[in-house]
Amino acid sequence: MPLRPALATAACAALLLLVAAPSAPAHSGAAAGPEEIVTIDNTGRMSADGTVTLSGTYRCVDSVGPVFVSASISQRTETVRYAIGGTSAVCDGKLHRWENKSKSAPTTLKHGKSDVEATIVELHPVGILPLPRFHALLKENIMLKKA
Repeated sequence: MPLRPALATAACAALLLLVAAPSAPAHSGAAAGPEEIVTIDNTGRMSADGTVTLSGTYRCVDSVGPVFVSASISQRTETVRYAIGGTSAVCDGKLHRWENKSKSAPTTLKHGKSDVEATIVELHPVGILPLPRFHALLKENIMLKKA
């Protein structure tokens, strides 16, 4: 089969898959009900080797796909954020603890005031692709202290 008709066939097949897939409901942290929350402890820990530990609590409900609590940290600038791991979550309506750890270069982060963002995100199955569904989001200023 010549290249041009093969590309056209592949493009049409991809378009049909996208059109046939049901759309995911729009969810955001702001629209989460009172039963879906994430909190961040006001103190994070950083060891001498650069391992950062952030923690808090979460509660979520009504998940179909895998759910995670992710966290990121920023210092001195809002344009650069560092991911601090991800924890599997259980959306059973009960309050659970989460703790994420990640090792960065010892010079990347310093002890002191930090901006942390925690998010509960579900990989919600829609058609053949999982799409992110946000259950809760929180940004807090914390103190990053020696472990």
